[in-house]
Amino acid sequence: MFGKTIKIFLIDGEPNGRLTCELSNWTGKAFKIPRNKIKVSTDRTELESTGIYILFGKSTDNKDLAYIGEGEEIYKRIIQHVSGKDFWNEAVVFISKDENLNKAHVKYLENRLYEIAKKVNRYNLDNSNIPTRSSISESDRAEMEEFIENIKLLTNTLGYKIFEELIHENQTIEEQVNNTFYIRATRGANAQGQITNEGFVVLKDSEIADSVTTSLNQSIINFRQRLIDEQKIVNINNKLIFTEDYLFSSPSTAAAIVMGRSANGLTEWRLSDGRILKSVEI
Repeated sequence: MFGKTIKIFLIDGEPNGRLTCELSNWTGKAFKIPRNKIKVSTDRTELESTGIYILFGKSTDNKDLAYIGEGEEIYKRIIQHVSGKDFWNEAVVFISKDENLNKAHVKYLENRLYEIAKKVNRYNLDNSNIPTRSSISESDRAEMEEFIENIKLLTNTLGYKIFEELIHENQTIEEQVNNTFYIRATRGANAQGQITNEGFVVLKDSEIADSVTTSLNQSIINFRQRLIDEQKIVNINNKLIFTEDYLFSSPSTAAAIVMGRSANGLTEWRLSDGRILKSVEI
């Protein structure tokens, strides 16, 4: 990995208004546009181009929700969504500064970004159907895959982690060993987790205690039950098991959920060689 330069321009001179985002040595360009600024964005001629867009907002139960789409004239498509979809409050648009994207390209991008977002599973998607992937040449696929990597980078930079994996799949064996912590405790607790830039992730297939102590904080008990109700944790062969990687704000909250009791995650989570998390962080 190398350092990267990103240029952000505040179109309206305000941090919460419209902005553009460009990556050094890349022909793509991103726009972040609040919903209430869409109608005044006729001054941005670049939005008449072919491109890809993502609408961001919240569902009725306050969950992160997004819609991924494409269009040959992006501005017209987003205007349609102002009257057609009310969940979103911000649009992120990607175009090519050299107008090198055609309809086949953006259909490919739409499908791939949908697949990535579904796999990452941070946002619910408002798309009613799986976007159709267009057939493009091998060289075009290579270019579009590079375009996708830059979309992922800029989308994350703009504050949306819709394409950001909780745990990166390309970790080396050494990285996995040095960053995977374990809890093995009473009442069936047998879990693995990793520190990330966002917090502490308990890994899929980790097992939690089958009961909680009477002294456990009620908020943790409620949190635990919510994870079960949402099927983030399910009962398989009388074991309570995480069905997916799950991000916690702290290692202590993660440890309390796993162990079913109050816990200091800095001392409960241990590497395979026995070192506690606290000793690794210092």
